[in-house]
Amino acid sequence: MSKLQIISDKNKKSLTIKNILTKKIETSQFKKSNLVIVIGGDGFMLQTLKKNKNSKKEFYGINSGNYGFLMNIFSSKNIIKNLTKAHMISISPLEMTVRNKNNKLKKSLAINEVSILRQSRQAASLSIKQGSRQIIKKLVSDGVLVSTPAGSTAYNLSVHGPILSLNSKKLSISPISPFRPRRWKGKIVNDKSKITITNLNPVKRPISAVADNLEVRNAKSITIKTNTKIKFNLLYDKNRSLQKKIKIEQLRGETI
Repeated sequence: MSKLQIISDKNKKSLTIKNILTKKIETSQFKKSNLVIVIGGDGFMLQTLKKNKNSKKEFYGINSGNYGFLMNIFSSKNIIKNLTKAHMISISPLEMTVRNKNNKLKKSLAINEVSILRQSRQAASLSIKQGSRQIIKKLVSDGVLVSTPAGSTAYNLSVHGPILSLNSKKLSISPISPFRPRRWKGKIVNDKSKITITNLNPVKRPISAVADNLEVRNAKSITIKTNTKIKFNLLYDKNRSLQKKIKIEQLRGETI
């Protein structure tokens, strides 16, 4: 049987929480196996999940970063109760496959979003397909972003993309500072879609492709699809679930 793990980021706040938590768990009857407690910010959680992509473990995040959308708030007094009563949700990541200018393929997972960004002072010139269907023939912009529901309140919301409910089975395609056509607001597609983004002018207008925080430069074409074979099991306190956090953002008027 696998044992409970506590892992933390290297900053002082994370290490302090880890020390408190380790003592609490040692003196309690809490013995839940197959659990990983992750102390840090959203970035540290994303990094940890990707390292454990083939595991069946459950991940409980404790925020010691800034916003901590994927995390729970630490309560020294209630932590054992919170861990015992936490609710689980399962999410699947996007899989990004990039072909670069040397025709080499690079794959990476994205839990929040895949961002296609201009790599120089020249705006990107892109075509976007959903399967064999053309979504947009030519988009001139700073880039484009494909977001999961879990990531729809992150970078996607900052570029005025729609907030997606966690159970919507949708992905959001949102332009970043579109120049032509200026009025294109993006598209919501089924999460079973295969999205292909092609650089129409890779020599003059180079682009990079970023899966959460992993960047591939000089991309010629990018395919993005949900990898349903991978399931990340995230645990949340009863009143701090990811669904509730998304709903709060929606109630602020940033809805689809």
